[in-house]
Amino acid sequence: MAGHGHGHGGHHHGCCEDEHEAPERGVEYALYLRIDLEKMQCLNESRDGDGKLVFKPWDQRTDREKFVESDADEELLFNIPFTGSVKLKGIIISGEDDESHPSEMRLYKNIPHMSFDDTEREPEQAFRLNRDPLAELEYPTKIARFSNVEHLSIHLSRNFGAESTRVYYIGLRGEYTQAHRHEVTICNYEASANPADHKVQTITPQTHFIS
Repeated sequence: MAGHGHGHGGHHHGCCEDEHEAPERGVEYALYLRIDLEKMQCLNESRDGDGKLVFKPWDQRTDREKFVESDADEELLFNIPFTGSVKLKGIIISGEDDESHPSEMRLYKNIPHMSFDDTEREPEQAFRLNRDPLAELEYPTKIARFSNVEHLSIHLSRNFGAESTRVYYIGLRGEYTQAHRHEVTICNYEASANPADHKVQTITPQTHFIS
């Protein structure tokens, strides 16, 4: 009994806990709502716009109606701009339970409009993936490297041997901070101030005080 209790407490994907975890997990995996979908790109998708379909609610993660499939070869590159700053904590990649499932993922941050040529550089983090048709496996990121992400690139560089790669769901877990637009206003105000005015106002009283 002791062994069972220990295993149950330390395991977070058991059948008995899913019912209780689902609402909380749904909130944790809500970063898809913070993606600027109009500016998001998926390179090498077989049909334009399909890459955006795999970023969907937690309760739709096993839906097979919406997916993206690679075109010329097995690679896919997602360029994902957020509407603010994200602290990325974990990723789920779910595909078909066959050779078309991605087997490797490489993550880059804050490099907008990445191309496949850019993926030759060292990623912030890379993962070997397992087949995960039920979207159960989370790959934890090195949070220190992904604490201030405004743009995320996900490079799925290979699969398990098929000519093309198919993805049904990409889940992003983390925290979101709204962009601080008032900083731009402050900068504009400083830039439009007249330096000559500052000079007169600061030096004249100081001179008067000394004398």
